[in-house]
Amino acid sequence: FIGNSITEGWVRIHSDFFKSNNYIGRGIGGQTSPQLLSRFREDVLNLKPKAVVINIGTNDIAENTGSYNEDFTLGNIMSMAELAKANKIKVILSSVTPAGGYPWITTITDVVQKITSVNKKIEAYAKENKFAYIDYFSVMCDENGALKSNLGNDGVHPNEEGYIIMEEVANAVIKKVVK
Repeated sequence: FIGNSITEGWVRIHSDFFKSNNYIGRGIGGQTSPQLLSRFREDVLNLKPKAVVINIGTNDIAENTGSYNEDFTLGNIMSMAELAKANKIKVILSSVTPAGGYPWITTITDVVQKITSVNKKIEAYAKENKFAYIDYFSVMCDENGALKSNLGNDGVHPNEEGYIIMEEVANAVIKKVVK
């Protein structure tokens, strides 16, 4: 698993999920897709896993490292997927998890629409390339497209209950990919 604070928090809050399934969690809080791409060789390729779960995009939308450009974010995700495939690592892409906004930057608008749009493109890219896709968004969002209040404490980061849901959804996909 490679990602941002959502992956980092998952390893911290629910480390047994990773240990009991022989998974490795490589999340760094605040990171965006270009930062993930720059460490992809060290944190994925060099470890030679059977598969990689790529979860990134929310901090791109939050503009943590500059203006958000959906095509740029998608291009970085595509580059990671292509690198993994070229190294005979099975690719599992995942949706950006739901958020109605970002508590650390209140000037970002249309967060739900931006997440929904990039998720559709990630899913279409996965389908087109026969990569597995984990849809965290649809099982974790409320009627407005934000993170269900019982699944997180700040509207962005899952809590233990949120991670349990993510584990169920992820494991169902991973078990099909890694036989």
